[in-house]
Amino acid sequence: MVTIEENFPLRQYNTLGINVSARYFARAENLGEIKEVLTHRECFPFYIIGGGSNILFTRDYNGLILQPAIKGIKITGNDHEQCMVEVGAGENWDDFVMWAVSNNLGGIENLSLIPGSTGSSPIQNIGAYGVEVKDVIEKVNYLDLETFELTSLSNSECNFGYRNSIFKTHLKNKVIITSVIFRLKHYPEYNITYGNLQEEIEKTGDISLERIRDAVIHIRRSRLPDPAIIGNAGSFFKNPVVDKIKAGEIEEQYDSMPSFPVSETQVKIPAGWLIEKCGWKGKRAGNAGVHEKQALVLVNYGNATGEEIKNLAMEIKESVCSRFMIQLEPEVNIV
Repeated sequence: MVTIEENFPLRQYNTLGINVSARYFARAENLGEIKEVLTHRECFPFYIIGGGSNILFTRDYNGLILQPAIKGIKITGNDHEQCMVEVGAGENWDDFVMWAVSNNLGGIENLSLIPGSTGSSPIQNIGAYGVEVKDVIEKVNYLDLETFELTSLSNSECNFGYRNSIFKTHLKNKVIITSVIFRLKHYPEYNITYGNLQEEIEKTGDISLERIRDAVIHIRRSRLPDPAIIGNAGSFFKNPVVDKIKAGEIEEQYDSMPSFPVSETQVKIPAGWLIEKCGWKGKRAGNAGVHEKQALVLVNYGNATGEEIKNLAMEIKESVCSRFMIQLEPEVNIV
């Protein structure tokens, strides 16, 4: 039987380290426990969290928070070229990446050290260094909160987009992901052209899955703060996608503007670059601030409230809009 705890502190359950609590909290380790918790969902506001790496609590949550913690990694299909792997929603994402690399299965090595749970990865369509998780997802299994039936969606049915999916739109708050099936490769094509990844790999020798993972981890640790030391939720804003005309106008003023093609008519501009050009990098407002090495990361220097982080984010958003006429969208879910 699952335990539902009252007045539960959430500081250790969100990587920003915001000191809030939930009126009720339950950690469900199997489908039966999830269904048991869900029998109470009509009585209170209801929210689902994974690893807490992509959430900003602005106040105490006066309802029931459920953390699905289904574990397990199992091979469900295997041939000469690829391997199908089903992973429980409660598995730590980077632990799964480490498992894949150690088993010489390629496809997610560029996504090393991204915090959070595996069940959250398709919701956000996590991505890094030229790879998105949609590139390797075969199927997403979930529990329908209305019918209590287990069902699944294929990759194409998930409507994946940049940091987006059907789980953030049509199916938001309507399902709980129970497991994800990934299609990994025995003979992967390495993707190392993004940023200085290739340069970092070449420092250690020939290209391999393990060396790609090590390089990604080294780069991330050199640029991003460790949530265990300084509270943060990684990239706070999405990188905006603009048309090439708009990008050209900005580039006329800043010839060093970085950009990445999205289509024949659109490009992606790093939000961190926009924020830095507005003078926010390293700025601090009380216990909240912008990281000194990466302007895309907002940090909690100790006892910042969720409102302080939110207010800082809104000031940054207004600043970027005023200077560049670009609307930044939060990547972090604000609750």
